[in-house]
Amino acid sequence: MNDKTLFTSLEESPLFSALNEEEYHIIAKVFKPIHAAKDDIIFREGDSGNNFFILLSGGLNASGLQSDGTQRWLFDINPGEFFGEMSIIAHEPRSATITASADSVVLMLHAEDFFDIISNHPMIGYKILRAISIVQNQWLDQSSKSYNDLTRWGETARRRAITDEMTGLYNRRFLEDSIKERFTNQSMNFRIMSLLMMDLDKIHGINNTYGTKAGDIVITVASEIISSCLRPGDIPARLSGDEFAILLPDTDSNDAIKVAERIRAKIESREIEVPKSPGSTENTLIFTRTSIGIAIAPSHASTTAELEEAADSALRKAKELGRNRVEVFE
Repeated sequence: MNDKTLFTSLEESPLFSALNEEEYHIIAKVFKPIHAAKDDIIFREGDSGNNFFILLSGGLNASGLQSDGTQRWLFDINPGEFFGEMSIIAHEPRSATITASADSVVLMLHAEDFFDIISNHPMIGYKILRAISIVQNQWLDQSSKSYNDLTRWGETARRRAITDEMTGLYNRRFLEDSIKERFTNQSMNFRIMSLLMMDLDKIHGINNTYGTKAGDIVITVASEIISSCLRPGDIPARLSGDEFAILLPDTDSNDAIKVAERIRAKIESREIEVPKSPGSTENTLIFTRTSIGIAIAPSHASTTAELEEAADSALRKAKELGRNRVEVFE
């Protein structure tokens, strides 16, 4: 490869974008072209880093070794991009394996030549190091954005997996997993917890009179009231329709009754604005009520199913005794 071709190639690389023509010629003298056939390995992960490179033509990819022994693709390297510089600067082993994805020409600069340039031509060294810094910062910014996007996506997916979409409360699966964890975790075996089962009284009448949209509004308002009455560590869940359950860790019967009565009273006194009739654009104010059953572990149950059954039995008793009331399992 003649100097003119090499000069043109270096000029197109972001690493040397700030160099003048004289500085390009100085750099061109110390780069060695290497021809790599498809699937040739430029260097392997863990190798010592004595050179850094610029891809002149073709294509490369970086891969990393996984815990199961397989290689995982990390990123592609395109013509004009440089790689391997951090092993020289930080004196660290190669962090990835670089493989030719097509027949390629790579320009190699040995570490000794790199440091000679910095020592003998400090302005060239400054420009190269500054370019490395800019490119690395751009890469870090992009990586940070990708990581943040992935984190947000992961958090959204996690929330969807454990919450009820309409109300934002937890779902049945998360509730049951939380109860099961407290029964199976040895450190929690003898710690008391209360489970409240509740549903809204005669919600079907609201749906029939005012429409299902009104029913959804009532359920959403009830969910907000439930959340407002709880501590940060409590676990409110919507089971289905107008059925709710609330897990109260480290809560005995007396305190559970206080929480349940607070929820019941707030729901009973809340005016809720709903459509006047199905499909109506006019609104009206209505009230709703709730019945609540309470069971305590370990006194009433030693498994998740037993605790749910006991709380559900107390809820049925509350309904049988006239609704809009709180009952404890006996």
